[in-house]
Amino acid sequence: MRLENKVAIITGAARGMGAEEARLFGREGAGVVVADMNEEDGKKVESQIAEAGGRALFVQNDVT
Repeated sequence: MRLENKVAIITGAARGMGAEEARLFGREGAGVVVADMNEEDGKKVESQIAEAGGRALFVQNDVT
C-alpha cells in the first residue's frame, strides 16, 4: 500500500486509461476521486474500486 493516506483525483476516470489509472491508484491504497462527465460509467468504476477493498467517490464534472 504505497499510497495509503493519499488521495488521487483522476479526471476522465469513467472509461479507458482514466478508469485503469483510478483502479490502479485504488489498489495501491489511495482514496480515489473518480471525476468524469459520464455518471453511469463513473459510478461503475467507483463500485469496482470499492468492491476490491478501496475507497472511491464519483464526482460528475467537466474540465474542458
